[in-house]
Amino acid sequence: MSTEKDKQPGKEIADPGDEVGELVGRLTGEDELEPAERRRLLGRLARAVSDGARKAKQTGVGRGRWLADLFLNIAPRIPIRDLQTLSEHHHGLTGEALADDLVRTAQKATMTVGAVGGALAAAEFAAPPLLLSAPAQLVAETIVVAAIEVKLLAELHEVYGVRIDGSGAQRAVAFSSAWAKQRGIDPLAPASVTLALGAATKAALRKRLMRTLGRHLTTLGPFLTGAVAGGALNRAATKKLGETIRNDLRGKLPPAPRRDQITP
Repeated sequence: MSTEKDKQPGKEIADPGDEVGELVGRLTGEDELEPAERRRLLGRLARAVSDGARKAKQTGVGRGRWLADLFLNIAPRIPIRDLQTLSEHHHGLTGEALADDLVRTAQKATMTVGAVGGALAAAEFAAPPLLLSAPAQLVAETIVVAAIEVKLLAELHEVYGVRIDGSGAQRAVAFSSAWAKQRGIDPLAPASVTLALGAATKAALRKRLMRTLGRHLTTLGPFLTGAVAGGALNRAATKKLGETIRNDLRGKLPPAPRRDQITP
């Protein structure tokens, strides 16, 4: 998982080197994307995901396992900002105010992805010959929503001063594991980073991703019902995650530094 100073994934997880990682990075790298551009990128991602799923099926890899492996491969490409950059990008805010703004921004992003994905799915539902392409669109939406939430979780750790050491890939695994469990990382348990990529973690990640995918499958409906449902469900889930992580991190370490205490 990259920071402003660490853009390259570590060796522990292979760099996907494909369109999926690039597209997820672009869809999560900017707080604001024009709706048309987001829709275009999601369409490209859906096609890339469809190709990957087809190859996985040919090799006998189950959907849950394939989806978890894919996410772990692209996780180091999620752009995570350090505290100084976060403050600069959010009008000089720090502490609780900055955390509030991060959660609001993430809610808006996942809501928008859900609305776009739900609208695409609804369009396919209304055109039966194309219905088979809808699952790939929803898998793409699931990946992007998960990436946005992992980014939120990681940046909240920055805001509350819970620094996670390790390579980009190690940190990607740690934050993905925390997202799967919907919990913050315990700063007093350094082994949580080095031991994150275990069987239990992979199982939890598969379960969380499939649960998120299942939520998105409920957006399959005629006309605009999918768009409304997709946006509302994603917004509520991201808000709940933000509240949970903040409660976990709040008070564990000294108060976050003020703006004038952040060193360049």
